[in-house]
Amino acid sequence: MSSERRTRDLALIATFAGLVGAMGLVPAVSPFGFPVPVTVQTLGVMITGAILGGRRGGLSMLLFLALVALGLPLLSGGRGGLAVFTGPSAGYLIGFPVAAFVIGTLVYRFGAPYRMWLGLPSIVFGGIVVLYCIGIPVTAWRAHLDLGTAITGSAFFLIGDSVKAVIATVVAEAVHRAVPDLLPRRQSSKPRAIKASANPSA
Repeated sequence: MSSERRTRDLALIATFAGLVGAMGLVPAVSPFGFPVPVTVQTLGVMITGAILGGRRGGLSMLLFLALVALGLPLLSGGRGGLAVFTGPSAGYLIGFPVAAFVIGTLVYRFGAPYRMWLGLPSIVFGGIVVLYCIGIPVTAWRAHLDLGTAITGSAFFLIGDSVKAVIATVVAEAVHRAVPDLLPRRQSSKPRAIKASANPSA
């Protein structure tokens, strides 16, 4: 990896960690007293993965969590410090880099040009399905709830998170259209097909 590309990657990783931190300024909402608050920071996780890809997206969210662990009040409500990783929302926090990695890996595997009809299910799978699979069991454990109650309570997030997934898809499409070299180009299979037809005995 060239020095220029490494510098660019580090800048992107830091920038998107800062983006998710800035989204923490929006107040959190706790629906019906559920122990895990609704925040807009999961939108930032979705956007980060869809734009940066798996490796850089995951590293960006690891950087964000490291800053939170150091005590910076980057989570909604001005929360920070190691204590947040022992609460009911700890699973969702731990799932941030995993979700960004999964989203980014899927989006980048499809390659350029970015297509919204592929981007949306990638974001839904990583940013909702994967994140919930990590977050819900930890919520049940740390909030002393049975798993069914934790699942039912987390269902309140689905509508909002679905809207976030759509927003993230649109934002990613705009960014990839403006900066097309972020995504790898898909390799065409036509040259191989032509070669095979030219040499049928190979």
